[in-house]
Amino acid sequence: MSQSTPDSPESSDGLGSRDSDVVSLLMRQHGEIRNLFDEVEQSKGDDRRDAFRRLVRFLAVHETAEEEVVHPFARRRLPGGDQVVRDRLAEERDAKETLAALDDMDPDDPEFLPRLLALRADVQAHARAEERYEFAHLRRTADAATLASMATGVRAAEAMAPTRPHPGVESAAANLALGPVAALMDRTKDAVRKAMGRD
Repeated sequence: MSQSTPDSPESSDGLGSRDSDVVSLLMRQHGEIRNLFDEVEQSKGDDRRDAFRRLVRFLAVHETAEEEVVHPFARRRLPGGDQVVRDRLAEERDAKETLAALDDMDPDDPEFLPRLLALRADVQAHARAEERYEFAHLRRTADAATLASMATGVRAAEAMAPTRPHPGVESAAANLALGPVAALMDRTKDAVRKAMGRD
């Protein structure tokens, strides 16, 4: 059986071997978040609005999955885990406040892009902190079955906010019909808990 490479054309359907490891899956999502920021920065008008909506949805679902899957493990198993999780949650709260402010702005407003770039820097710093303080420890201490179980929960969340519109959907905006971000986060929590047998 061949090993996956970082450039393997694998989707989030759980069939690729790297998606059976929650750390690799979350690292891939961090890359997708960077790509979505690129799309928002490089587009204008309605295209920028659609790209920003996809970014908001994907960030909301990604963070919710981490809150449900990674943070509980970190609290239980990391030395000083409570503080590590408190720090990550504070970063996430700040990002959500900035996202909400950006969501109220016209993407063509001259202030939109500078604020988006500041958000990007914060999100990337947050991702690096997760990778250093949570993911590295998770990879060292969790067995393959635990990593696979956690990946199942994250994949269930990822299905709630694809980074591309579903086939047959004419625009990204039409793909947002599932409702506001808060409701999406609630549905994501339910999906993760069900996938991990905690519902």
